[in-house]
Amino acid sequence: MKFIHAADLHVDSPLRGLDGYDGAPVARLRGASRQALIALVELALEQNVAIVLLAGDIYDGNWADFRTGLFFREQMLRLRRAGILVFMVKGNHDAESQITKQLPEVEGVHVFSAHKSETIDLEALGVAVHGRSFPHRAVPEDLVPLYPDPLPGRFNIGLLHTSLTGREGHDSYAPTSVEALCDKGYDYFALGHVHAREVVRPSDPRIVFPGNLQGRHAKETGPKGCELVTVEGGVITAAEFIPLEVVRWHQFRLDVTGLSSLDALARHFVGQARELVADARDRLHAVRLLIQGESALHRLEAEEPGSIAAAIQAATQDLEDTDIWIEQIRLDLQSPMDRTAMAGRADAVGEVVRLVDLVSTDEGQLKAWFSQQLAEMKDLPGALADVDPMTFDVATMRAFLADAEATVLAQISGITTEGGVQ
Repeated sequence: MKFIHAADLHVDSPLRGLDGYDGAPVARLRGASRQALIALVELALEQNVAIVLLAGDIYDGNWADFRTGLFFREQMLRLRRAGILVFMVKGNHDAESQITKQLPEVEGVHVFSAHKSETIDLEALGVAVHGRSFPHRAVPEDLVPLYPDPLPGRFNIGLLHTSLTGREGHDSYAPTSVEALCDKGYDYFALGHVHAREVVRPSDPRIVFPGNLQGRHAKETGPKGCELVTVEGGVITAAEFIPLEVVRWHQFRLDVTGLSSLDALARHFVGQARELVADARDRLHAVRLLIQGESALHRLEAEEPGSIAAAIQAATQDLEDTDIWIEQIRLDLQSPMDRTAMAGRADAVGEVVRLVDLVSTDEGQLKAWFSQQLAEMKDLPGALADVDPMTFDVATMRAFLADAEATVLAQISGITTEGGVQ
């Protein structure tokens, strides 16, 4: 007997701000959650699984219209027509209080009650599934003590939406402990809520967060998918993570230390990008890129802002066999120069370098400088457009200061990359 465990589908999750990205593949990004669910259903059909478990947050909240619910219902019908049973709990995003629209139920798709814990005994499969849905978005109590006892002679599965003892970036809902899960006497706990895959406990019982089915933004990076589990004689004989995402997000650091031309940058990026996507060339790869290092590119960018980003975008055009979209480019560059010698100069160049050294080494002065510059700007640069700039850490502020220094030095002097004067 095989079953699939997935969670946090967030079907039709709204991806805001995409229209502000020039050339963004908007339709593909917004349709990614649907395509990932289709891939899940196709996997279930191919593997001839008996059960699909969905551990909450099927939706991202109330539907904008009925099309979201109808799409999900259609995929459930595909499973049921193949004889596959579906069990699901509602989580914080799709709790009973969150979803107000209704559609006819699909026979064989069981949504666990939000008012009491339930057990479904599948005698023919030798499996018992236990679960309870969220009645409302915030569930501060531990639901596990209310879960039924395991059924003797069955492979017992607990379906639960929870933060366990807490996970970074996730609100604390239905908190519980690994010890509490172990004490239930189940064989497998199918968890949801945490978007990063985590095998909390490999066996006795196996406890897994499969992660979300499709990453929704640059903080949800890497492969996303589901767990495919094989049970024989009441014992897990195989458990495998299956990537199903159609858009894979990356946060990628590109070290350009020593590179002195845009052509060299492009060649370096192409080589690194091919390695980055080598194991999944069939997907769209959305990349948030950080370019860092000590390089003459710093001065090139200061003299002609946007040249690095343009070179990277041009390089993606050379990747004929790879589908990459650069979501964002951030720079953390320094010019190769003798800073001590430059600070000792008696001209404007020396004054700029000394001022930057003073501001960057004093956290209070750095924050004051940053605030003053923001107050004087009418239009914020692109890197600041979708965030609160005052939430940046000190390292990010220093990076902006270094960029400002490079721009000023490029304008007031003819400094070579060795720190001399042309």
